[in-house]
Amino acid sequence: MKKEKAAENSAVKDNRKTRYTKRALRESLIELMESKSILRITIKDICDLADISRSTFYTHYDDQYDLLRQIEEETISYFEEVLKKYDRKRSKRGIIEMIEEILQYIICNSNSIQVLMSENGDIDFQKKFVSRFLHHLQVVNYLTVKAVEDPKLREYYAVYIINGAMALMQHWIKNNMNIPVPIMAKMLLHLTQ
Repeated sequence: MKKEKAAENSAVKDNRKTRYTKRALRESLIELMESKSILRITIKDICDLADISRSTFYTHYDDQYDLLRQIEEETISYFEEVLKKYDRKRSKRGIIEMIEEILQYIICNSNSIQVLMSENGDIDFQKKFVSRFLHHLQVVNYLTVKAVEDPKLREYYAVYIINGAMALMQHWIKNNMNIPVPIMAKMLLHLTQ
């Protein structure tokens, strides 16, 4: 009984330690990317800043690109989950709630979002991000001009709107999110209709 309890406590400590280690490595990479490209960041840079050994790094990630890819995938997954959650809410209020939830996430993760969308971020991530939003029905059907019947034209409107919304959110982040979420959400919705 005592051995089982000790093993259980050890697993909890390992989980806590693993979460701490991964968070420290992720935060270190994001901090480094604030001033330089992923191409100029080494594993040594990340480990030194996180105060974690290289062997511990390799326990969790293949290299700095794998670490960045996982951060990117988690970010995209979150946004996709929000889009799914609001799939059936076709009202203006539902869309505003969706935008507000996305903006709250951005506030909570502003450092990583800003870096991922910056010139130091991976351009392939940015393209993938836009592409996934572009092909989601919520965006194409509800955040584009509904009067446009031609699907090709609707896609062009969607590209314009998504890129414009991303640029507006980047500007908002760079200005310390100085506009309240409800106002920002209404602004984004208004600009898309």
